[in-house]
Parts: sequence; C-alpha cells; structure tokens
Amino acid sequence: MPLPPVSQDACAILFVDDEPQTCKWFARLFSDEFSILTAGGVDEALQTLRERGSAIAVLVTDYRMPGRDGLALLCAAQREHRHVVRLLATAYAEKDVAIAAINQGRVQRILEKPFDDTQVREALREALETYREREREHSLVEGRAAAMRETLGFLAHELNTPLATVLGYMEALKDRHRTPGSDAPPGVAQIAENRPGDTLTMIEAAERRALYALSLVATFVQSARDAYPGAAPAPLRASRLVKALLDEYPFEDDERAWVSADLRADFELPGQRDLLYLVLCSLTKNALLALRGGPQSSLHITLERSASAQDGAPQAAIRFTDNGPGIAPGILERLTREPVTTRAAQGGSGMGLLFCRRVVQSMGGLIEVRSELGRGTSVTLLFKPDANLES
Repeated sequence: MPLPPVSQDACAILFVDDEPQTCKWFARLFSDEFSILTAGGVDEALQTLRERGSAIAVLVTDYRMPGRDGLALLCAAQREHRHVVRLLATAYAEKDVAIAAINQGRVQRILEKPFDDTQVREALREALETYREREREHSLVEGRAAAMRETLGFLAHELNTPLATVLGYMEALKDRHRTPGSDAPPGVAQIAENRPGDTLTMIEAAERRALYALSLVATFVQSARDAYPGAAPAPLRASRLVKALLDEYPFEDDERAWVSADLRADFELPGQRDLLYLVLCSLTKNALLALRGGPQSSLHITLERSASAQDGAPQAAIRFTDNGPGIAPGILERLTREPVTTRAAQGGSGMGLLFCRRVVQSMGGLIEVRSELGRGTSVTLLFKPDANLES
C-alpha cells in the first residue's frame, strides 16, 4: 500500500548522477511532491552536503560515475552526514556492490535502473519517513538529556545549602572538642557548650539536613529511572506531596511554625512525583529565606480545584502565599524568563524558579508569580484543566 503524501515543506532530497539529463528528469518527475536538489558527481554532492546538509534528508546516488563512484559518496555521507538517509541507484546489480552499499554505506534501499516511477516515489516517501522518525527520536533523546543536565545542576544547587550547614556543624563540634582529663572514664568525649544542649541541637540539625540531602539524591535517582521510555509515573495526590514536603523539609529553628497548609481541595497531579517534589522544595526554600527576620512570618500552602484557566475551565493549583517583603516590579517581570536573584551574596543563582517553570510546563501547566512590595508574594503552580479533579 502506498504511503500517504508528504507535506510540501519536507526536507530536501539530493539526487546524484553524472548524466545531466537524468538529473533533469528526476527533478521534473518528483518535484511535484518533494524538494529536489541535484549534483553531477561525488565532489559536487559533498560540497552541497557541506553547504546545505541540515536541509537534506535523503541522498540518492548513482553507482557508476567517473572518478569516485557512488559507494565512495555513500561512505563519506555515512561518516560526515549520518542524519541523511541513503539510497543507491544502479543499473549494475552485482552482488558485491549491493553488499558493500549495505555494509559500508548503510543504504536503506537499492533502486535499480531503469527506474520504476511508482517504486521510486514510494522509496522516497519511506526514506523521508525514516528520516523524520530518526529526528523525532533524536529530539526525544536530546530533550531527556537536557532535562537530566538541568535537573542535575538544580540538584547540586539545592544540595549545597544543607551540606554546607552539616559541614558547619561538624566544624563547630570539632572546634569545641576538648581532650578528656586523665581522670575521665574511657570512651567519654568532652564538648564545650556555649549553652546547655548545644551539642545535641547541632547533631539533630545536621541529621535533618543530611536526611533532606539524601531525599534529594533519591529523588534525582528516581527521576533518572523514570526518564527511560515506557516508564509510567504512578498516580500522585497533591496532598501527599505537600505532606511529604512538610515532613521531610529541614526547617531551621521555628520555621516549621511559620508554615500552614489547607489540603482539602485535593486532586491528582500529572507528571513525575520526584520532579514536582524538587519544585515544592525550591519554592519553600525561597519563601523561607525571604521571611527570615520579618515579624510574624507566615507561609500558607493551599490546594485548589477551581483556579481560573484561560478558557474558564476549572484548573488544579498549588499556591504558596507568604507575607514577606515582596519582589520589586523590575525583578518580578523577569523572574520566570531569565536567571534573576536577589540573593547573589548568599549563593543564589536565579536558576531555581526557571527550573520549576520548565518542570511544570513539561506537564502542560504553568507558574504564576504575583507580588507587591511590602505585601508578600504568591507563587501558583497551575496544572492543565484535564487533570483529575476528583477528591
């Protein structure tokens, strides 16, 4: 059965033959459906590939040509232009030529002369479809690789703070260690405390941050596994993700008391649990940093099932609202488009919110940031309207 016609904006087909009339005939016959380029020999074809290689999807070359033959061209294309699908046209169907073309030039098909117009047309369609399938697979692999690189960079950034804190506590304990006196019982260490209970407080704080760092690493490992084709994410309720955040996040001092949550409007989340968990951790960290030093600090996390979508349909949302100092308008308008930070002195890079935005966009959603100086900030994760909104 013939394949369906390709679109008029399809990538080009390069036909190579040392007979000018054959080139003209090929272009005239198939240009109604394909974009045809021609070359009169191997050197001209390689020059065309060097100059216009990104626009060429298929190479069809004659075998018998003066100087270098079609097999030499196919081998060069295999080395230098691997994206191009290769076909060999020949009136000499010797067994050795066919084997070499397949093994060395990696041809998809051999076309025998004189050409059968219908068979050639179908062969060109198949070759273009092969090219497009390869491009789709390449784009998918590149997208996964880019997402993994970005996630790894974000993970390294997120791990820096808890690990630096753990290191600080360990250095403080080391500095406060005192050599036991000669009358001290064996196996007893002495730590000088500024206040009673300092040692246990530092150990517990270091433990919380170490556990948080381990959870981030486990999250990254799981997201790497889920990136493989065929991995189906398990259903995830928004309330469970927020509860995990509140249980696992390494709040400092009385920060946990600042955070409240309303999880009654529960819904099912799309996408991968692990990447969404990283997003929630990043938003929480940014909010807590903004709240430090303020009076009656407050961060409220709410689930919504009736946030307004662009078409008016109900849209699921997770909203973070704080009563911090707010964000200046000049920074706010750039915040989700480029790496902007107000905490460069504390190691901020501005990449966190960009990462969050890309994760949510990959799931068909978006992030809205609203803020007013002196009146706090609201960050909302909006998910596509067809998310499961059943409670």
